[in-house]
Amino acid sequence: MGKYRCSVCNWVYDEEAEGKDFDSLPDDYTCPICGSPKSAFAPEGRARVGEDVKTTVAEKIIEQLEALGVTHVYGIPGDSNLPLIDAIRRSENMRFILTRHEETAAFMASAHGKMTGTLGVCISIAGPGCTNLITGLMDAATDRSPVIALAGQVPEVYLGSEAFQEIDQIELFKPFTEFSETIARENQALKLVTMAAKYALKKPGASVLSTPTDILSERLGEKAYSIDKRVFTNKTAPRDKDVQRAADLINSCEKVALFAGWGCQQSGELLKELSEKLKAPIATTSRAKGVVYETDRLSLGVLGSIGSKHAAQAIKNCDLIVIIGSGFRQANLVPSGIKIVQIDIDPTKIGKTFDVDAGVVGDADLVLQRLIPLVEEREENQEFLEYINEMKQVHFKELETDANDLSIPVSPGYVVQAIKRHADKDAIICIDVGDHTYWFYKKFMCEGQRTFMSANIASMGFALPAALSAKLDYPDKQIICVTGDGGFGMLMADFTTAVREELGINVIVFNDGKLKNIKKEELRDNYPEFGVSFPNPDFAQFASSSGGEGYRIEDPKDLDEVMQKAFASKKPALIDVVVDPDKTAASTKKVD
Repeated sequence: MGKYRCSVCNWVYDEEAEGKDFDSLPDDYTCPICGSPKSAFAPEGRARVGEDVKTTVAEKIIEQLEALGVTHVYGIPGDSNLPLIDAIRRSENMRFILTRHEETAAFMASAHGKMTGTLGVCISIAGPGCTNLITGLMDAATDRSPVIALAGQVPEVYLGSEAFQEIDQIELFKPFTEFSETIARENQALKLVTMAAKYALKKPGASVLSTPTDILSERLGEKAYSIDKRVFTNKTAPRDKDVQRAADLINSCEKVALFAGWGCQQSGELLKELSEKLKAPIATTSRAKGVVYETDRLSLGVLGSIGSKHAAQAIKNCDLIVIIGSGFRQANLVPSGIKIVQIDIDPTKIGKTFDVDAGVVGDADLVLQRLIPLVEEREENQEFLEYINEMKQVHFKELETDANDLSIPVSPGYVVQAIKRHADKDAIICIDVGDHTYWFYKKFMCEGQRTFMSANIASMGFALPAALSAKLDYPDKQIICVTGDGGFGMLMADFTTAVREELGINVIVFNDGKLKNIKKEELRDNYPEFGVSFPNPDFAQFASSSGGEGYRIEDPKDLDEVMQKAFASKKPALIDVVVDPDKTAASTKKVD
């Protein structure tokens, strides 16, 4: 016999005292004290579960995640999460992707959220499994990707007793997550999974559920929640007066430039429409690279430290910048006297870095839809646009020089232009952090390709897991991983995951035998080069021995043929390009 407590007034229904099982009470039963319905009662302690209940908490967690649309869970199994792993095994709608490292799993979940806007889910064991998730979850938190981490935990009855692999998971994750809770009783499971999803989708950001293994094995017969009745999301609409104020300011200025951030990832056509109406050039953040074709006449490419020189010059020569979907932290790129309109879904981002003349809180799509009819179509400012075009032509000549540079060791610029020659128009390109990042963002002209990176936390190691995730989500698209030997070396073991799961990704390794970006920073700050060089294995042989295809390039004349062969293969392929260790993206001259 068991006891059930009313969650409203705390009155306890004692089956022994009442002489009747709680489950046998009619559905319209109400609390005799406060009148709350039967559904307000929760079992107290380990109340008896009916013999007909066969499903476990773990199975119900997976069932609830399925209802939320989750199709993949990335991670590593172990003693503290085996009930969940087995529930995934028996699921017909969910696939477990075994990774070599939990950091890979968290990065994959973050990349999935960035690419699809839907929940990415990773799983780990207690202790070191949880600590290994942190970098990937920080990427999700700072780049606003919706992720749920299922953190395995020692049995709930042992918590606080210094059990093997026990750590305080809630304290560990709470500083950077949107939601962190422990499923401490079986009747909490479905509610907490749903709440974790709500919070992850709200910002978006990362949620963590700590799952003690003994709770996972408890029986639970509760039906999974209907998402249509539990999870609600909508775009934020702007106030009409704010949009009108922004339009009035735009109409009063002669030389307008647009600056698009991650919030514009689905707004390419609207941005182009506004740009054409205003005859205004468009620059983007690195995360929004490719939201508009960078070969378009009004496109400037990326603005910022990894962007183009002509983008920065265009911004300095305008009267007004319209910032859309970006917090725009680079105040040094905005000279004094330039007016600013800033549009963002997050009001805390507007005016965070500098004074804003007109701020609009709202989703980029909804704001642009209302703003475009209010702005006046104008004639081209020939002087302004000709100046920008002249700078762009200089940039195009630099790209042509890169494309014809057959020097040995291979120029990183030549590798970028080779990727451009062989990339599909709808390719997904995942870029790691390093000197090659500068080369790619400055030199690759997107014409429909989508690009993804670890932007705000800027973590090395992101690109390979992101490429794995992309191929799972978009199996028919060309997936390209652009990485350095430093970043690839961090998680390279998960190239075997691509082989095992038959994910035909294409990995391009810029191999210069050092952390060249750190070398640049040392020289910039008048330090000698130190602690940045390392011997590398033969990455091509590693790829081949893993079951994929591996190619090593030392002569640029061989690159096109190899790239064509690798990109046409259905196997995971890796091209190890020995690039010039002294040629950096900041200069075409060698660094002494």
